[in-house]
Amino acid sequence: MSTELTVLALAIVLQAVQYFIFAVPANLELGTGYTSSARDYPPSKSLSVKTGRLQRAMNNHFEALILFTAAVVVVTLGDQSTAFTRGCAWAYLAARVAYVPAYYLGWRPWRSAIFGVGFFATLLMVLAALW
Repeated sequence: MSTELTVLALAIVLQAVQYFIFAVPANLELGTGYTSSARDYPPSKSLSVKTGRLQRAMNNHFEALILFTAAVVVVTLGDQSTAFTRGCAWAYLAARVAYVPAYYLGWRPWRSAIFGVGFFATLLMVLAALW
């Protein structure tokens, strides 16, 4: 398996970990009656600030993972893997790992800077494949 595909697999594992670290406090705060419902109505109470941050970090990774997956597909199917694209893949994953505590702890402006590292690493992978 290519490095980029390995990093993609690890990013998927990270997404699952993020889901778990959000779901546990969300279930405790909102109750399983609500979290196991169809959620036709908003919850009767809000998530805590920290649990809300975990949810937003998780959702942000879902969005970033779509682009990263596309970048890995372009690099892999285009047979364009290089040391640069491999480094970008690792940079993406490192940024996404760092993003979770940065968001949870409310690090400003570092959270946005960390996001930027992952985003630009993804973009650079695609540009390198096109080059």
